[in-house]
Amino acid sequence: MFRFMKKELSRRSFLGSVAVSPLLLSAFKAKEVSVGLELYSVREQLAADLLGTVRAVAELGYQGVEFYSPYFQWSTSQAKDVRNLLDDLGIECYSTHNSARSFDPENIDKAIELNQIIGSKIIVMASAGRVDGLDGWKKVAEKLNNGAAKMKSEGLRAGFHNHDAEFRMVEGDLPMNVLAKETTPDIVLQLDVGTCLEAGRDPVEWIESHPGRIASVHCKDWSSDPDKGYKVLFGEGAADWKRIFEAAEKVGGVEHYLIEQEGSAYPPMETAKRCLESFRNLRS
Repeated sequence: MFRFMKKELSRRSFLGSVAVSPLLLSAFKAKEVSVGLELYSVREQLAADLLGTVRAVAELGYQGVEFYSPYFQWSTSQAKDVRNLLDDLGIECYSTHNSARSFDPENIDKAIELNQIIGSKIIVMASAGRVDGLDGWKKVAEKLNNGAAKMKSEGLRAGFHNHDAEFRMVEGDLPMNVLAKETTPDIVLQLDVGTCLEAGRDPVEWIESHPGRIASVHCKDWSSDPDKGYKVLFGEGAADWKRIFEAAEKVGGVEHYLIEQEGSAYPPMETAKRCLESFRNLRS
């Protein structure tokens, strides 16, 4: 059963001395932050026609993309074809989503090579796999740190993408708290807004508590209506996007937004189009 999530939750102070005054909040004006599409949103089209789908996404007006795990099976030749297309279209690959296996010693060199070819800047662990207890999450943090050290020498960053499980209590703490505390500050905490909400947490509070670490935000909405859930269109769910953008830009250090949609009442490409239109309306 989905948990009801109010839009307005109490705010806590930032860690250390970081704080935002009411005056600054009231004076907030959205800055230019590019927006891309997490290509899982159009996964069937991508599987059928990789290059054609990327081109169609660019034609909708997206400024960048994030490839997800099937990219890891590409050859270097395929990766170069993708990079050539991105350059021709004038869009970027901001990051890639990866299984935890991409951070294993036998796989990390390939992940680095492919990401360098396509111009990606962040190799994101999008799933930690099965994790047992807080000690297990500390091991995930160690894997992220080890990967980040190697990626840094190659001009790349590591990141972690949350699901709802990381925002649910385990042995008296949140796995996301463990990951934030146990990883180096240069590791990106890519915030998935929808899953944060579904777990009953306030994304604004999370951003404000981790200044400078939210370089990437997944703009996925969520509805407490079980018939909608993650299939609600961006901007039509429980997320208070104005406050989220404000916190991400003033405190979180956001570099780009990524719209992600798991499905909707519309075909995938139409869904991506409608979500981008809603994003632009909210930013105007």
